[in-house]
Amino acid sequence: MSKNIFFEQKGPFWLSEIFKSINLKKKIKIFDIKPLNEAKNSDITFLESVNYIEPAKLTKAGCCLTTDKLKIYLPKTCVSIIVKNVLFELCTVTRKFYPNADIDAPDISLTKPKKSKYAKVRFGNNVLVGKNCKIGKNTIIGSNTIIEHDVEIGNNCIIGAQVVLRSLVVGNHVVIQDGCKIGLKGFGFIPLKEKNLRFPHIGKVVLKDNAEIGANCTIDRGSIGDTVIGKNSFLDNQVHVAHNVKIGDNCMIAGQVGFAGSSLIGDKVSIGGQAGISGHLKIGNNVKIGGGSGVVKNIPDGMVVMGYPAVPLKKFIRNLKK
Repeated sequence: MSKNIFFEQKGPFWLSEIFKSINLKKKIKIFDIKPLNEAKNSDITFLESVNYIEPAKLTKAGCCLTTDKLKIYLPKTCVSIIVKNVLFELCTVTRKFYPNADIDAPDISLTKPKKSKYAKVRFGNNVLVGKNCKIGKNTIIGSNTIIEHDVEIGNNCIIGAQVVLRSLVVGNHVVIQDGCKIGLKGFGFIPLKEKNLRFPHIGKVVLKDNAEIGANCTIDRGSIGDTVIGKNSFLDNQVHVAHNVKIGDNCMIAGQVGFAGSSLIGDKVSIGGQAGISGHLKIGNNVKIGGGSGVVKNIPDGMVVMGYPAVPLKKFIRNLKK
């Protein structure tokens, strides 16, 4: 099994080691934690919402944290671990596998890049690069930028000044403008009576070929899965993309748009400035969302919406005339 290159990973663990109070008939060794659609028979996954019934039916995970009501949607090959609070138990398991992923500590491996290692890369002043980084040929890195350990950057990229890159894989011909913070931990915690329990974020950010990220954007890495920006998708300045968001290809996102966690955005989606997309939503292909809109429900392919809450454009115009 491949190790997570960005975080120290413990294990594997026997399932009986993880859940000592649960009587398990089957002896299973667990190597990692994965989303429903990525998990294999040596992984543990989770199902805590009816929004994820379809991927649950197809999961290849060896076992799944879930509730008594939702277990019926899992394949017979997947062992159901019935718990009262799925996200709390998931947090506990993730901390066992990844004990240092709940807080972002500074990368102490940072050093000035050696020209012999990055002969075809141009660096500005005061750039720092962590261990095991890969930077492709003809890439330009602006001054005062930090590239932390194991980050991968493709060919012909332009990285601006005062950028921080962490837990990130970048394709070819990608532009990241000044001041961006990409791959940092997202806003995830479990509220308890005495304190908030930080949820580890063990995923990464993937920027695909020809993507462009405007100045001062923040893109959080995934919690369990990854955060993804598709090919040829452009983000304007000051856009925030939360953990696990997946934006498709050829999208145009205007300034100050905010995406809450785990929403899925289709291809060729256009979003006007200062719009907000709630979490765990599915936005179809070729959707247009007007500026300042608040999206709180799924939007099917081809729709044009506007307003708060966002409604079809014709309905929005009718409401204005009332």
